[in-house]
Amino acid sequence: MNRTEAGGSAVIRNALEPWHLLIVALVVIFLFGSKRLPDAARSMGKSLRILKSETRALKEENEEPSEQTHNK
Repeated sequence: MNRTEAGGSAVIRNALEPWHLLIVALVVIFLFGSKRLPDAARSMGKSLRILKSETRALKEENEEPSEQTHNK
């Protein structure tokens, strides 16, 4: 008998029910506190913006040399 016959795929399919996400959210709020969560979200947003601008700059930097070699 393999996993799918024993109901293994049903366990994987039902791994994240909405009430699981609610429990995770409550645990996060309990651990970090409702006052620290907005600050954490704000700093995470700033970090993502910095990462996005850096990746854009790297992409533009990589495109410039290839355009210069084509123009010569």
